[in-house]
Amino acid sequence: MTEDTRLDPPSLEIEGARATIRLHRSRHRNRVEPGDIIRLMEHFDTVDANPSLRVLVVAASGPAFSAGFHLGGFAEDRAAAARAPGFDAMVDRFEAIRVPTICRLQGGVYGGSTDFALTADFRVGVTGMEMFMPAARLGVHYYPGGLRRYVSRLGLNTAKRLFLTAEKLGGEELLRIGYLTHLVAPDALDAAVDGLAATLAAMAPMAVQGMKQALNEIGHGRLDVPACEARAKACKESADIQEGLKAFREKRAPVFKGM
Repeated sequence: MTEDTRLDPPSLEIEGARATIRLHRSRHRNRVEPGDIIRLMEHFDTVDANPSLRVLVVAASGPAFSAGFHLGGFAEDRAAAARAPGFDAMVDRFEAIRVPTICRLQGGVYGGSTDFALTADFRVGVTGMEMFMPAARLGVHYYPGGLRRYVSRLGLNTAKRLFLTAEKLGGEELLRIGYLTHLVAPDALDAAVDGLAATLAAMAPMAVQGMKQALNEIGHGRLDVPACEARAKACKESADIQEGLKAFREKRAPVFKGM
Protein backbone atom coordinates (compact mmCIF):
# COMPACT_ATOMS: atom_id res chain seq x y z
CA MET A 1 0.00 0.00 0.00
CA THR A 2 1.23 3.53 -0.67
CA GLU A 3 2.41 5.85 2.07
CA ASP A 4 -0.58 8.10 1.30
CA THR A 5 -3.18 5.49 2.18
CA ARG A 6 -1.41 4.54 5.40
CA LEU A 7 -0.93 8.04 6.80
CA ASP A 8 -4.14 9.83 5.92
CA PRO A 9 -6.94 8.21 7.94
CA PRO A 10 -10.18 10.09 8.69
CA SER A 11 -9.83 12.48 11.62
CA LEU A 12 -12.27 13.47 14.36
CA GLU A 13 -12.39 16.99 15.81
CA ILE A 14 -14.65 18.07 18.66
CA GLU A 15 -15.48 21.69 19.35
CA GLY A 16 -18.25 22.41 21.81
CA ALA A 17 -21.42 20.56 20.82
CA ARG A 18 -20.15 19.84 17.29
CA ALA A 19 -18.05 16.94 16.06
CA THR A 20 -16.41 16.96 12.63
CA ILE A 21 -15.10 13.89 10.82
CA ARG A 22 -12.87 14.74 7.88
CA LEU A 23 -11.58 12.59 5.02
CA HIS A 24 -7.99 13.46 4.10
CA ARG A 25 -6.98 11.34 1.10
CA SER A 26 -7.51 14.13 -1.42
CA ARG A 27 -4.87 12.80 -3.82
CA HIS A 28 -7.17 9.83 -4.39
CA ARG A 29 -10.42 11.82 -4.24
CA ASN A 30 -10.86 10.69 -0.63
CA ARG A 31 -11.50 7.08 -1.52
CA VAL A 32 -12.34 4.87 1.47
CA GLU A 33 -9.87 2.10 2.29
CA PRO A 34 -10.59 -0.90 4.55
CA GLY A 35 -8.57 0.74 7.33
CA ASP A 36 -10.69 3.87 7.00
CA ILE A 37 -13.82 1.85 7.71
CA ILE A 38 -12.29 0.70 10.99
CA ARG A 39 -11.35 4.27 11.92
CA LEU A 40 -14.73 5.68 10.93
CA MET A 41 -16.55 3.10 13.05
CA GLU A 42 -14.35 4.09 16.00
CA HIS A 43 -15.18 7.76 15.43
CA PHE A 44 -18.91 6.97 15.29
CA ASP A 45 -18.65 5.16 18.63
CA THR A 46 -16.79 8.13 20.13
CA VAL A 47 -19.51 10.53 19.00
CA ASP A 48 -22.30 8.33 20.34
CA ALA A 49 -20.55 7.96 23.71
CA ASN A 50 -20.22 11.73 24.24
CA PRO A 51 -23.51 13.15 25.59
CA SER A 52 -22.35 16.74 25.13
CA LEU A 53 -22.33 16.39 21.33
CA ARG A 54 -25.44 17.43 19.42
CA VAL A 55 -24.38 17.44 15.76
CA LEU A 56 -21.86 15.67 13.52
CA VAL A 57 -20.47 17.10 10.28
CA VAL A 58 -18.67 14.90 7.74
CA ALA A 59 -16.33 16.87 5.51
CA ALA A 60 -13.45 16.14 3.12
CA SER A 61 -10.24 17.72 1.93
CA GLY A 62 -9.54 18.68 -1.67
CA PRO A 63 -11.85 19.29 -4.61
CA ALA A 64 -13.95 16.08 -4.32
CA PHE A 65 -15.98 14.78 -1.41
CA SER A 66 -15.25 11.10 -2.01
CA ALA A 67 -14.75 8.53 -4.74
CA GLY A 68 -16.37 5.88 -2.56
CA PHE A 69 -14.94 2.54 -1.54
CA HIS A 70 -11.59 1.53 -3.02
CA LEU A 71 -12.38 -1.81 -4.63
CA GLY A 72 -8.69 -2.72 -4.73
CA GLY A 73 -8.20 -1.96 -1.07
CA PHE A 74 -8.77 -5.51 0.10
CA ALA A 75 -5.91 -6.77 -2.05
CA GLU A 76 -3.57 -3.94 -1.05
CA ASP A 77 -4.09 -4.07 2.72
CA ARG A 78 -5.01 -7.61 3.65
CA ALA A 79 -4.46 -7.05 7.38
CA ALA A 80 -7.00 -4.22 7.55
CA ALA A 81 -9.33 -6.03 5.17
CA ALA A 82 -9.43 -9.02 7.50
CA ARG A 83 -10.57 -6.81 10.39
CA ALA A 84 -12.75 -4.27 8.61
CA PRO A 85 -16.55 -4.52 8.50
CA GLY A 86 -18.16 -4.17 5.10
CA PHE A 87 -18.70 -0.73 3.60
CA ASP A 88 -22.47 -1.30 3.88
CA ALA A 89 -22.14 -1.98 7.62
CA MET A 90 -20.24 1.29 8.03
CA VAL A 91 -22.92 3.23 6.17
CA ASP A 92 -25.69 1.64 8.27
CA ARG A 93 -23.77 2.53 11.42
CA PHE A 94 -23.48 6.14 10.26
CA GLU A 95 -27.24 6.30 9.73
CA ALA A 96 -27.83 5.06 13.28
CA ILE A 97 -25.68 7.73 14.97
CA ARG A 98 -27.56 9.36 17.82
CA VAL A 99 -27.08 12.99 16.80
CA PRO A 100 -28.15 14.74 13.57
CA THR A 101 -25.58 14.48 10.80
CA ILE A 102 -24.56 16.80 7.95
CA CYS A 103 -22.46 15.97 4.89
CA ARG A 104 -20.51 18.94 3.55
CA LEU A 105 -20.30 18.25 -0.18
CA GLN A 106 -17.74 20.62 -1.68
CA GLY A 107 -17.31 18.59 -4.87
CA GLY A 108 -17.81 15.28 -6.62
CA VAL A 109 -19.62 12.40 -4.91
CA TYR A 110 -19.12 9.01 -6.53
CA GLY A 111 -19.82 5.32 -6.00
CA GLY A 112 -20.38 4.18 -2.45
CA SER A 113 -19.94 7.70 -1.11
CA THR A 114 -23.25 8.61 -2.77
CA ASP A 115 -24.96 6.26 -0.32
CA PHE A 116 -22.76 7.38 2.57
CA ALA A 117 -23.85 10.97 1.98
CA LEU A 118 -27.47 9.96 1.38
CA THR A 119 -27.46 8.37 4.82
CA ALA A 120 -26.76 11.72 6.45
CA ASP A 121 -29.71 13.71 7.76
CA PHE A 122 -28.68 16.75 5.71
CA ARG A 123 -26.53 17.19 2.59
CA VAL A 124 -25.23 20.66 1.79
CA GLY A 125 -23.82 20.83 -1.75
CA VAL A 126 -22.46 23.47 -4.08
CA THR A 127 -23.18 24.67 -7.58
CA GLY A 128 -20.78 23.04 -10.01
CA MET A 129 -20.58 19.71 -8.12
CA GLU A 130 -21.54 16.38 -9.66
CA MET A 131 -22.68 12.98 -8.47
CA PHE A 132 -22.96 9.64 -10.16
CA MET A 133 -23.31 5.99 -9.31
CA PRO A 134 -21.09 3.94 -11.70
CA ALA A 135 -22.14 0.46 -10.51
CA ALA A 136 -23.72 -0.61 -13.81
CA ARG A 137 -20.75 0.73 -15.78
CA LEU A 138 -18.33 -1.27 -13.59
CA GLY A 139 -20.38 -4.46 -13.44
CA VAL A 140 -21.00 -4.08 -9.69
CA HIS A 141 -24.31 -5.18 -8.16
CA TYR A 142 -24.97 -2.76 -5.33
CA TYR A 143 -25.69 -4.00 -1.79
CA PRO A 144 -29.33 -4.34 -0.61
CA GLY A 145 -29.23 -1.61 2.05
CA GLY A 146 -28.09 1.01 -0.43
CA LEU A 147 -30.71 0.03 -2.98
CA ARG A 148 -33.46 0.24 -0.35
CA ARG A 149 -32.17 3.61 0.85
CA TYR A 150 -32.16 5.12 -2.64
CA VAL A 151 -35.74 3.99 -3.22
CA SER A 152 -37.02 5.13 0.19
CA ARG A 153 -35.23 8.51 0.06
CA LEU A 154 -35.44 9.40 -3.64
CA GLY A 155 -38.21 7.23 -5.12
CA LEU A 156 -38.14 4.19 -7.37
CA ASN A 157 -37.91 6.02 -10.70
CA THR A 158 -35.01 8.20 -9.57
CA ALA A 159 -33.20 5.20 -8.08
CA LYS A 160 -33.50 3.37 -11.41
CA ARG A 161 -32.27 6.42 -13.28
CA LEU A 162 -29.17 6.69 -11.10
CA PHE A 163 -28.30 3.01 -10.78
CA LEU A 164 -29.13 1.71 -14.24
CA THR A 165 -27.76 4.54 -16.41
CA ALA A 166 -24.76 5.81 -14.39
CA GLU A 167 -25.92 9.31 -15.36
CA LYS A 168 -23.99 12.23 -13.89
CA LEU A 169 -26.14 14.84 -12.19
CA GLY A 170 -25.21 18.41 -11.25
CA GLY A 171 -26.07 20.34 -8.13
CA GLU A 172 -29.32 21.89 -9.34
CA GLU A 173 -30.73 18.51 -10.41
CA LEU A 174 -29.55 16.89 -7.18
CA LEU A 175 -31.49 19.50 -5.25
CA ARG A 176 -34.58 18.97 -7.40
CA ILE A 177 -34.66 15.19 -6.87
CA GLY A 178 -34.07 15.56 -3.14
CA TYR A 179 -30.54 14.21 -2.98
CA LEU A 180 -29.31 17.56 -1.69
CA THR A 181 -31.16 19.28 1.12
CA HIS A 182 -29.32 22.58 0.52
CA LEU A 183 -27.50 24.03 -2.50
CA VAL A 184 -25.23 27.07 -2.19
CA ALA A 185 -22.42 28.80 -4.04
CA PRO A 186 -18.97 27.32 -3.22
CA ASP A 187 -17.90 30.39 -1.26
CA ALA A 188 -21.04 30.13 0.90
CA LEU A 189 -20.60 26.46 1.79
CA ASP A 190 -18.90 26.80 5.16
CA ALA A 191 -21.32 29.46 6.35
CA ALA A 192 -24.27 27.28 5.32
CA VAL A 193 -22.88 24.21 7.09
CA ASP A 194 -21.95 26.18 10.19
CA GLY A 195 -25.38 27.81 10.33
CA LEU A 196 -27.20 24.50 9.97
CA ALA A 197 -24.96 22.85 12.57
CA ALA A 198 -25.60 25.70 15.01
CA THR A 199 -29.36 25.44 14.44
CA LEU A 200 -29.37 21.69 15.10
CA ALA A 201 -27.15 22.03 18.16
CA ALA A 202 -29.52 24.61 19.64
CA MET A 203 -32.56 22.31 19.50
CA ALA A 204 -33.81 20.15 22.37
CA PRO A 205 -31.50 17.10 22.19
CA MET A 206 -33.91 14.50 23.55
CA ALA A 207 -36.63 15.45 21.06
CA VAL A 208 -34.26 15.80 18.09
CA GLN A 209 -32.47 12.52 18.68
CA GLY A 210 -35.67 10.62 19.43
CA MET A 211 -37.45 11.93 16.34
CA LYS A 212 -34.42 11.23 14.16
CA GLN A 213 -34.53 7.59 15.22
CA ALA A 214 -38.27 7.35 14.58
CA LEU A 215 -38.07 9.04 11.18
CA ASN A 216 -35.29 6.71 10.06
CA GLU A 217 -37.35 3.73 11.19
CA ILE A 218 -40.34 5.05 9.24
CA GLY A 219 -38.11 5.52 6.19
CA HIS A 220 -37.18 1.85 6.40
CA GLY A 221 -40.80 0.78 7.01
CA ARG A 222 -40.17 -0.55 10.52
CA LEU A 223 -41.24 2.02 13.12
CA ASP A 224 -40.95 0.70 16.69
CA VAL A 225 -44.15 2.33 17.99
CA PRO A 226 -43.75 1.39 21.68
CA ALA A 227 -40.17 2.70 21.72
CA CYS A 228 -41.26 5.90 19.97
CA GLU A 229 -44.04 6.41 22.49
CA ALA A 230 -41.61 5.81 25.35
CA ARG A 231 -39.24 8.45 24.00
CA ALA A 232 -42.13 10.89 23.59
CA LYS A 233 -43.15 10.28 27.20
CA ALA A 234 -39.59 10.82 28.41
CA CYS A 235 -39.47 14.15 26.55
CA LYS A 236 -42.78 15.20 28.09
CA GLU A 237 -41.31 14.62 31.56
CA SER A 238 -37.90 16.17 30.85
CA ALA A 239 -36.24 19.43 31.78
CA ASP A 240 -35.97 20.16 28.05
CA ILE A 241 -39.69 20.70 27.59
CA GLN A 242 -39.84 22.87 30.69
CA GLU A 243 -37.06 25.06 29.31
CA GLY A 244 -38.63 25.15 25.86
CA LEU A 245 -42.01 26.27 27.18
CA LYS A 246 -40.46 28.78 29.55
CA ALA A 247 -38.37 30.30 26.77
CA PHE A 248 -41.44 30.52 24.54
CA ARG A 249 -43.36 32.41 27.25
CA GLU A 250 -40.40 34.71 27.88
CA LYS A 251 -39.86 35.28 24.14
CA ARG A 252 -36.20 34.22 24.22
CA ALA A 253 -34.09 31.46 22.72
CA PRO A 254 -34.13 28.27 24.81
CA VAL A 255 -30.94 26.97 26.38
CA PHE A 256 -31.06 23.20 26.69
CA LYS A 257 -28.66 21.52 29.11
CA GLY A 258 -28.65 18.26 27.21
CA MET A 259 -29.04 14.66 28.08
